[in-house]
Amino acid sequence: MGLKSQLPDQKIDGVVLLLESQQCLSIPLENPGTLKVTLGFDSSVIDDVAAAFEVPPSDAVDALDKAVELDYQWIEFDDVRYHVQVTMKNPSILLLSVSLPNPPPEAMSFDGLPLGAIEAIKTAYGTGFQILDPPRDGFSLTLKLNFSKLRPDEAYRNSLLTKLASIREVVMGAPLKIILRHLASRSVAPELDRLVAIMHRPNETFFLVPQADKVTVAFPMRFKDSVDTILATSFLKQFVEARRAASLSSAPSCSWSPTAPQELEGAPKETLSANAGFVTFVIMPRHVEGEKLDRTVWNLSTFHAYVSYHVKCSEGFMHTRMRRRVESMIQALDQAKPMEKTRSMNNKSFKRLGLNDVNSK
Repeated sequence: MGLKSQLPDQKIDGVVLLLESQQCLSIPLENPGTLKVTLGFDSSVIDDVAAAFEVPPSDAVDALDKAVELDYQWIEFDDVRYHVQVTMKNPSILLLSVSLPNPPPEAMSFDGLPLGAIEAIKTAYGTGFQILDPPRDGFSLTLKLNFSKLRPDEAYRNSLLTKLASIREVVMGAPLKIILRHLASRSVAPELDRLVAIMHRPNETFFLVPQADKVTVAFPMRFKDSVDTILATSFLKQFVEARRAASLSSAPSCSWSPTAPQELEGAPKETLSANAGFVTFVIMPRHVEGEKLDRTVWNLSTFHAYVSYHVKCSEGFMHTRMRRRVESMIQALDQAKPMEKTRSMNNKSFKRLGLNDVNSK
């Protein structure tokens, strides 16, 4: 079976969703049967493409005979663009290109990539991938994967494909991971400023104040639509209230304010325009210990997308309820029977009874 026939019909997966239970940066479960929706680490599109393309070594000859050319592009949330390409000339080589939003002047970046991204890729992927320099035109990064040179170990291959699908988390989370790793060791990276800006959306950043015993993270929340702004403000206030629940006593402390917090003193004025207020988290060393580090990095990197998703879900839910209410009212009107003509006597109305009505009584 060719690669194209193995790919899903829905080729654009704007938001990858995982239903799971977690404690860091999430609203608590009000009902035991309720699940929270969070954004997943990996891109399901990359996962599907790589899994369909990858074949066991024993089937390599047959796979080359059935090779197909692949040129596939899509965009995920926060304007991150991907391009996967496989050519008939080199059917065992997969090229993955990633285009990130242009970083604003205050963000930490190097050649269009977040600070530490190249080192993070080398650490995460080792020798399994090759970084092309320069990348393909129009992209920030291009990785080359040669399936014919991979070890035949199935567990190793599956792990490598999972890491390939998590390229966004590896690249965009690199500067945040540097800061939080130092927090885990109760230190501060010497090359960092007092106030660090990290890009997370097109032309938008969030801010960190790294200290040896904690890292304060502040998000200016902006929305273009006025309805989104109102819903997001209400959601964020409830988000902060939910953090006070006893079940989340070990989660990072969270606060919301309509104006910039004191920690953002010295930030460029144009970066502090937030029509939905500011959300501040305080990350402690216990929140980044061991496996918690990757989860905390991802939750912080995609926090705005998490809020935006729930705002849009709220809008959709309210629209659905309103449509159903209107439909039920229209149905009730359609089923209503018009009453017979009435006569008035002394400003009183009465209904004329027929013979059948009298006999029935």
